[in-house]
Amino acid sequence: MAAGYAELLRTRHAARLLAGTLVGRLPNATAPIAIMLFTRAEGGSYTLGGALAAVYGVTNAIGQPLLGRAVDLHGQPRVQLPAVLVSALGVVVLCLAGIDPLVLTYAAVAVAGLFTPPLEGGLRALWPSVLGDGDKVHRAYAMDAVAQEIMFTVGPLLVTLLVSLWSPAAALLVINGVGVLGALSVVLSEPSRGWRSAPREAHWLGALRSPGLLALLGSFFFVGTALGSITVAGVAYGDDHGKTWVYGVLMAALGLGALCGGLVYGARRWAGEPEARLLVIVALLAAGYLPLMLTPGVVAMAVLAGVSGVFLAPALACAFIVVDRHAPRGTVTEAFSWLVTTFGVGSAVGTGVAGPAVEFGGTSVSFAVAGAGGVAALLVLLATRRVLRAPQVGEGGVNLVGACENDRIGVVEPGFSSGHQA
Repeated sequence: MAAGYAELLRTRHAARLLAGTLVGRLPNATAPIAIMLFTRAEGGSYTLGGALAAVYGVTNAIGQPLLGRAVDLHGQPRVQLPAVLVSALGVVVLCLAGIDPLVLTYAAVAVAGLFTPPLEGGLRALWPSVLGDGDKVHRAYAMDAVAQEIMFTVGPLLVTLLVSLWSPAAALLVINGVGVLGALSVVLSEPSRGWRSAPREAHWLGALRSPGLLALLGSFFFVGTALGSITVAGVAYGDDHGKTWVYGVLMAALGLGALCGGLVYGARRWAGEPEARLLVIVALLAAGYLPLMLTPGVVAMAVLAGVSGVFLAPALACAFIVVDRHAPRGTVTEAFSWLVTTFGVGSAVGTGVAGPAVEFGGTSVSFAVAGAGGVAALLVLLATRRVLRAPQVGEGGVNLVGACENDRIGVVEPGFSSGHQA
């Protein structure tokens, strides 16, 4: 598996695009914890911190598909370059304003979230034009999912390190400054500047006219809810034990578990339809979230966090393929951005609910929100199995199975072809 990833990274532009996207997404990946720690340092409550993180999540969720559709219509640099600069400006205003007046604080957070560039969906749209071969594209999806877990492992540790060395405001500014550099590396690259979406059917719903995509998004809304609640619950758990670094350890353990799960999942070939496989993975993911409400000692809790993350990367990776199979032609960036949006809204709901849950029911109750989210995600997939079994079909009855946008390369998945998730 590692050799296969190395082969991909030796392909021209591949390493730059992957690294730039991961670095560019650091502000988005670390925003909930960074905003929560910033709010607490400014004297705000858990409820206010959760509300601000929720506003970021909701506005990010609104902005991703809108910007994704704009990218499909106008290309990547013309949309993503101004977006990343405006988003970073919102963070600067937040750090200067603090939490007083609250109107300005909420506005700054909203701007930062709304204009977060759709780098994640953009990268998956670029892979076909960079790699050309369908098997390599699947392998790149797998590599992408695994690399994300490295980011989600390092991100929380980086935030807590910057907070310890300087302050929460400095952490926000540094991470967003680095994120701008990462985004610039992507949007100024030759593949990004040359990419164009495939022709698309004019329809006001865009990618959302696919029933299978809607079913998937409904499920992953609740996966996002679970992850969002863990953000707040982890901070509360750290406060219960009197040490800020405990949160970083828990999030790093969760990310490490997801990294290991992604590596194991991507190391073998998978037969059968990805939709059926996704159902099993989400069931295991839900089972991993439920024990978190036990809130044992730090070492045991870190182990539980790691176990809870094992099936996260496989779930995301398999979901990427399902999105690709159900997205209408010419909507690839928008479709992937809707998955990001679903996570954003779900995460916002999770953070918004977990904040009051901590204050009124304690840390265990806030972790129970994660378990409930996982179970709900499974129930949605069970209820929509028939819809998910029918991938999007384009003009002339051609199964699009993720018609890849730039070269119109059909990325088909016959038993996962080279055996990689997404």
